[in-house]
Amino acid sequence: MAETHGRGPSLRDLLREGTVLLREAGIEDAAQDAALLLGFATERNRLDLLTRADECPSAEAIGRYRSLLSRRCRREPLSHLIGRRGFWKLEFAVSRDVLDPRPDTETLIEAALEIVPPPERILDLGTGSGCLLLSLLDEFPASFGIGVDISRKALAVAQDNAGALGLAARAAFVCGDWFGAVAGRFNLIVTNPPYIREDEAPLLPPELRDHEPPEALFGGPDGLDAYRSILAGAPAHLASGGTLLMEIGAGQAEDVMALARAAGFASLARRRDLDGRDRCIIARLT
Repeated sequence: MAETHGRGPSLRDLLREGTVLLREAGIEDAAQDAALLLGFATERNRLDLLTRADECPSAEAIGRYRSLLSRRCRREPLSHLIGRRGFWKLEFAVSRDVLDPRPDTETLIEAALEIVPPPERILDLGTGSGCLLLSLLDEFPASFGIGVDISRKALAVAQDNAGALGLAARAAFVCGDWFGAVAGRFNLIVTNPPYIREDEAPLLPPELRDHEPPEALFGGPDGLDAYRSILAGAPAHLASGGTLLMEIGAGQAEDVMALARAAGFASLARRRDLDGRDRCIIARLT
């Protein structure tokens, strides 16, 4: 990358500029986001930004950075700007066609790792970027998995991630509505379904409401539509002794567990996320 030294703003100046702009735009982690965007625009890592703070990047890099800052000020998600997001132990390509992987969803991975013996066949309903399925396949090297999504654009992202992570040979992706395109039984079914109530849309942060696919967010008037469909089909697709793991939203544990009992699931448990909120329902038929 061409650089100019001694002319124009330094990396330190640009980091300060970005932090101020993002803070004024209401970005909670303004300094962190500014550093990530500056590193991305200038092809510098976090250590470079500290040890080479007096360096003056090229005019082209500065232009890229300021363009990214402008988009972030309009509340475009950081992951969309840099095109990737870390989840569990891996890094995933993301776009506005998939739900942005979030740390809360890692609660399902933690629960899955406690399953003995490790699941041979895994089904991920509403796979999106493939973050759940591919993280599980990375943890379980003898497993095979299928990711289902109603969005072909989302499936394209998941397939690209499988290839980039070297997991394509053990992963298949199909387009369908929950179990409609799936045959056979699975030792583990995982899902992070849409669970936000429709009337909660105005309360969502702009990053979520305006930039992520609504079909991956909203679960009907009470937020439970997807759970009803999943729980109706899951018993016919679980192998003997199989486990269903479902991410849930705040305050939904009792309602989802009641739906699971009505669907025939006799063994139910819940797992909390890092904030201490019920985040995952663990369901087994016996």
